[in-house]
Amino acid sequence: MTFLPITTYDELAPDGKAASDRQIDLHGGRITNMKATLLGHVPSFTAYMEWYTLRDELVPFIGERAVSLFSYAISDANDCLVCSVFFRRILIDSGEDPDAPQVTEAEQLLIDWGRLIAARPASIPDEIYARLEATFSPQLRVLLVAFAGQMIATNLFNTVGRVPLDEVLYDYRKPGDTRTVG
Repeated sequence: MTFLPITTYDELAPDGKAASDRQIDLHGGRITNMKATLLGHVPSFTAYMEWYTLRDELVPFIGERAVSLFSYAISDANDCLVCSVFFRRILIDSGEDPDAPQVTEAEQLLIDWGRLIAARPASIPDEIYARLEATFSPQLRVLLVAFAGQMIATNLFNTVGRVPLDEVLYDYRKPGDTRTVG
């Protein structure tokens, strides 16, 4: 059962409708359950949609695939149903096996680091930091950490808010996972 209310478009105040319309215009797609929930408080919606800003800045440096792998690693390690299944869909629809992707060394580093960020952020080994410093510029490392923080915040919102998984994602859950609430 959901903890936070999911607001329909018709229930939104004018600023919520404008934010929803702007989101669709800028990024396409649809208003997911998470976005519909956040639209009940437009400043919260605006803050969380900054994820797209950071994502768009990361893509030219590491590519869309690496962003999705990094996001999936964080979300899966956080056991965030909504976010992990969202990224599973992106990976599966692009021909990837999210449970055993064929990755480059840099992508594997991002996957390993993403899982550590989610599971043990205060205990990331120095060896990982050394590899990150050798692979990514200081400015890109700032962007990656900020993006990871935004991803974790999104995981937290969905999980603690018990946001339900969008029905269009049901078929992308891990085998045997029948959960429908984040």
